[in-house]
Parts: sequence; structure tokens; C-alpha cells
Amino acid sequence: MHARIQHHAAKMAAAGMACAALLAMPASAVPITVQDATGKPLPTVMVSRQPVQAAAVDTSDNGYPASGKPQQAYVELARFTDAQGQADIPAAEHPWKIRLRKPGYQDQSLLAADLGSKPIVMAAESDPAALAEQQPANAWSSTIDFANAALKKEFMLQCNFCHQQGGAMLRRERSADDWDSAIKRMVRYGARLSTEGQKTIPALLEAHWKKIHANPALVPAGTPWNPALAQATIRELPIGDSMSQMHDLLLHTNGMVYVGDNLQDRVYEVDPATGKYTVYKIPPRPGDQLGGLLAGRLRDFPKHETYQGIHSLAESPKDGHIFITPSYQRRLIEFDPQTKAFRYHEMDSGFYPHTLRFDAKDRVWFTLALSNQVGMYDRAANKFTLYDLPFRSLMERITVKLTPFIFKLLGWGIPVANYVKVDHVSTGVPLPYGIDITPDGKAWIARLHTDEIASVDPDSGKVTMIKTPFSAPRRLRSDRDGNLWIVAFNASQIARYTPSTGEFLRLDLPVVPKGSDTPYSLNVDRSRHQVWVNGTNSDSVYRYDIATQAWSMFPMQRRVAFTRDVEISPKGQVYVTSASFPSWHIEDAQPTLIEITPR
Repeated sequence: MHARIQHHAAKMAAAGMACAALLAMPASAVPITVQDATGKPLPTVMVSRQPVQAAAVDTSDNGYPASGKPQQAYVELARFTDAQGQADIPAAEHPWKIRLRKPGYQDQSLLAADLGSKPIVMAAESDPAALAEQQPANAWSSTIDFANAALKKEFMLQCNFCHQQGGAMLRRERSADDWDSAIKRMVRYGARLSTEGQKTIPALLEAHWKKIHANPALVPAGTPWNPALAQATIRELPIGDSMSQMHDLLLHTNGMVYVGDNLQDRVYEVDPATGKYTVYKIPPRPGDQLGGLLAGRLRDFPKHETYQGIHSLAESPKDGHIFITPSYQRRLIEFDPQTKAFRYHEMDSGFYPHTLRFDAKDRVWFTLALSNQVGMYDRAANKFTLYDLPFRSLMERITVKLTPFIFKLLGWGIPVANYVKVDHVSTGVPLPYGIDITPDGKAWIARLHTDEIASVDPDSGKVTMIKTPFSAPRRLRSDRDGNLWIVAFNASQIARYTPSTGEFLRLDLPVVPKGSDTPYSLNVDRSRHQVWVNGTNSDSVYRYDIATQAWSMFPMQRRVAFTRDVEISPKGQVYVTSASFPSWHIEDAQPTLIEITPR
């Protein structure tokens, strides 16, 4: 096993060096200089290189590439101007243009052929409505005032985990009846907004957005862009379409990034250095129904091929096979990156496999969100072990235990908890969520709706529950010292938990306005001792340096860049996907794989 781990590390290092080398390959770069109307250099302008036309890809399989057929995406790229207003943009082989973007100024686009050698002048924006439109969703949602702070936190927790609140689609003026219909649909998708909230929030939202659109100056500015961004490069690869949901991703030791399309049952195998990718469609098993065991959830979604519901991906330390949680089935899916074959591992119990990780013994640990369990699959023994988590009440136990019965015998396709009164703490759906393995071999999970984390001892099977001093722990990761880093979703914080002392350290995200973001997930760069966090509602990704306690923020090229997962390469590149559900919320309705190179 030791030799295998060494080989694994060597492959990762080689992949990282190859990727870094390819990133540095462009033979020519075009210098860009940006000024304001007075001739003063403009720093921190996002200069995006974009194709004039999107790359032509195969759409023969219901609008998507045929399984196994290689495709070529155009790599989009962004850099930020320095103190002199300058940035170098690598030239592309296809027709391209640049888009200039800086809050407080009007966007500007120029064809590459029209750039010339003169500085580009950006005009300041003075229109209050246009200035407000430039701000990320968190600036808009920060204005929401229900005169009840607890109700607003509940609203952000339950209505902001699929898409942004305050984004362009969700800040439009609607009637209370329209909001009521939208909320009922979101509840069917899985939101646990309280019954009281479902009744009172529609009228509150109607009044609020009417007020804000009448007074756009009420929308505050978002987080300032730091001059240090001049050292960063952001690359994007368009994959999928407006009906996709690029949920989670995996950076494999072979150098490829694997992305799961949750709504279309497809895995994208992407070479991040070149933009080449191949799609592999996961075939349904005989007897699988469209929508899987949750058919009622997506009954009115315009287009989907969801039999599995691809959620999370993890790589085996033994043979490099990829395991996938299909949230709409009772199974795990195994994918061999060499043969491209899929294999299914069926379970006879448990419900909604969610996030998964491997331990050093090549065992797969995963959460079962709707059956309130943690699962472990021992590959060597071909055996599943399920660990029950405690319930908050007898009624919650009954509700959770009834769910498989309701699905199997009645075929409702909606969790039984949706049919009973919902309280403010989501009784009936405790929701074990993120999971990770600490260096001592323990599995740790975050349970979202009970404000708890838990550990499972693989030797004794003992489950230990620990209350968090913050709400909504969503996903977590271990650092090299065995400490746990946890996102506090609707608290706009991350937290460090030290198992040896039982202490929590809470850290506010460096977001403006303060407390306005909803971090979905994070990952730890163990070699650099840094934590990378999804700025789900702010079109950004954050970095926290553990040693210096310094924060950095990296804005994304597209607005409504709702990201859910983070992967980190040996060379320090960071990968996320724009994973809004639905993807037509994203600016230009295009989901992407995003690569951040900090310097």
C-alpha cells in the first residue's frame, strides 16, 4: 500500500507539472492597457478573452455529445490589470475578443483585430440601476429585510442552495402568487422552508423587490477587487448547456478533471490544459425509472435524463477507479477511467447517497442524506455497512423510516417529510451532508439541519455527535493536522474544529456587505496550508491562509457563478464548476469548468 501511495503522489505531481507547463505555452501575448476618461491607469480591470463564436461540438445525443466522442472547447481566460492598468492576454488560434469589466465602469468589448496599440478607455457608470446590476447576488440579497433575522437566515438556508437569491432571475418583480408558486416548486425540489415561511415570505418578497427596483441605489457595493488579482489567471471551459447541472468534480491523478452532470447522467472527462473533453453517458439499469426514486421532484423540469442523479465523485487510492454517488438510486457507481466501463454496486437499504470519500484502506465512505445514515463500502469484502445517526424525536424517526416504504409501495417520488407540517428546524430531514476522512482514519460528517458534526470510528462503529456553535454546517474537509474545516452555510462563515481539544474557531468570510455570503463547500490545500471556499452567492472563490490568517477573494468571469465543490492540483491550481440549478440562471446560460491559478 505504501508503494501505491508513493506512486499516486508521483502521478499527481507529474500531472501538475504537465498542466503548469501547458498553461505557460502560448507563444504570443497581446498587451492590454486600460485607462479612465482622464487618462489615469485603471487597475483591477477583469480582461476576459472570449471566442467570437462558441466552439462547434457534437449535439447528436439529445443535444449533447455522443458518449465517448472527443470534443474540443475553446478556453476562455481572464487576467486583471495591474497598477499601471496593464495586462497581457495570450492570443488564441480561433477568432477572439476581449471583454473589460470593472464595478463602477461600463463593460466594453473589442475584437482582437481592433485592439491596436492605444490604451482602451473605460467610461464610468453613473446610472444607479446599471450600477446595481453590476453587483453580485449577495449585495442584492443583503437588502432583504423580513423584520425577522431568524426567518431571513432560514430563507437563505432553504432557498439559496440550488441557485442564488438576489441573482438576476431571483430579484425580478413578481406577485405574491408567483412567489408562492415558485416556493412550492422549490419545496418539491427539496427545500425545507417552514410552513410559516411558505405562507408569509411570498408577500414579503413582492414588497421588497418592488421597493429595491424603485430605489436601486439601496443596493450596496460588493466586495472590492484587490490589486493582488493582477497575479492571477482564471480559465474557463464551457461544458454542457442551460439544462445541465455540473454538480461536483474530481481532479484525478491522471491529470484529467471529471465533472458530473446531475441532470443529464453524464460524466465529463476534461483535459484542463487543452480544453479537450469526452462525455460518458451512464446507462440506466433495467427497471430504472426516469427521475429514479425521486421521480416527482423533476416532473416539470423542461429536459432531463436523470435516472441516477450524479452527485459526488472520489478516486480510489488503490487502482484509480472513480466512485460516484447516484442520489436518485440505492447504489454506488464505479467508473474505470482506462476502460471507460461503469459498474454498479447495489444496496438493499439507505436512501439518497450524497457525498463520498475514500479512506487509506480503499473503503468508500458516504452520507445517506434522506435515511439519516453514514455508509461504508468495503471493496475487498464487497460489503456495505450502514451506521445509523440519532434522531431528534420519535416523529422524526417515523418520518425518515417511512420514506423507503412510501417510495416503494406508493411511488410518490417525494420524501414523506414534504407531506407534513415543516417547522423552523426541518424536523423530519436531519440531512447528513458532507463527509471527509481525518488522518487517523475516522470518518467525519456534517449534518446540515441539526447544526452538528459527527465522527464514526471504523474499528468500533461508535458514532459521536457534536453540536456546532453555528448553524447549517454543510460540507467539511480535514487539514494535514487532522483539524476539520467546515462551512457554515447561512452564517457566512467557515469554522475550524480541533478534535484533540473540542474547540471551534469561527471565521467570517471577507465579504462585503458583511455576513451576506453562503459558502457551500471548501477544500484544504494541505501542502500550502490554505483553505479554499465557495463564494456561492457572491460570484467568487475565497482563499484563507492558515499560517498568516490572510484572506483573498477571486471574482469569477460570469455572473451567477454558483459553485459547489473545490479541487486543488499539486501545483496549486484550483478547480470549481458553475453549478447553478438551473444553469439558465448563469450569465449567458453556460455552465463551465473553472480553473484559478493564484499567481
